[in-house]
Amino acid sequence: MTKTVLITGCSSGLGKSAARFFASRGWNVVATMRRPQPDLASEHPDRILVQALDVSDPASVEAAFDAATRRFGDLHAVVNNAGITMVSIFEATPESAVRQIFETNVFGVMNVVREAVPRLRKQGGGTIVNVTSGVGIAAMPLLSLYVASKQAVEGLSESLSYELESQKIRMKIVESGAIRTTNFTASGMALSQQAPVPESYKDYFNHALQSMLDYPFPSTEEQAVVETVYRAATDPSNRLRYIVGPDVEEYARLRWSTSEDEYRAEMSRLTGQATWREMAE
Repeated sequence: MTKTVLITGCSSGLGKSAARFFASRGWNVVATMRRPQPDLASEHPDRILVQALDVSDPASVEAAFDAATRRFGDLHAVVNNAGITMVSIFEATPESAVRQIFETNVFGVMNVVREAVPRLRKQGGGTIVNVTSGVGIAAMPLLSLYVASKQAVEGLSESLSYELESQKIRMKIVESGAIRTTNFTASGMALSQQAPVPESYKDYFNHALQSMLDYPFPSTEEQAVVETVYRAATDPSNRLRYIVGPDVEEYARLRWSTSEDEYRAEMSRLTGQATWREMAE
């Protein structure tokens, strides 16, 4: 039996690559995005359905799932990949940007999960994969809203993993490192530009931003993340977390295998905070 997966955020980057990968493995794919790009289906026209879906709009989510059912029948997996980010000083971040990030990254995931669960249960079970980030494990400066949204999804996913087990639905989290080919989306850049840097933060902001640009770990290959998403979606075990990327592996080690003091000291070094303190003294 051919299986079907619905993936959000397929207009570019990881989502687009994941849609192609699942199709290459013989899956039917409902590749969703806010503004459909029909060309994505050209490589596998019999297996890929490009469908409009705005995760912040429950009616749009329902319509996309209905289209998936009409085209392919039962749904076996859902991948929550859509998300946005921004670089900012929290104090100066507009309320509208705060709400936009949470509408997409948190409430959007909830909208998709809420629509997926009864459909998966009706056809005997399935798998939901939530793509988070290394910041779901370890917080970073200048990314406070993105961090907060991803850690919210981490907590939601872990809690749901217990609830949904009773419904024969597996919940998975893919915690990805910084991906080489992924840049800020246009919306993410626009959000970042909405947040002015207060004068009192400018020296710190410039230092922290440079530390981000001088990232101390090699980038994670997008293909490795795509393969991890596929592995999570096809894993019949009750495993929850799938870590991919050298940075996330180190963050996980520090977070879960060292004391709080050791963790804070090493993260301070990795994020450039220790250097900033030395400069400020």
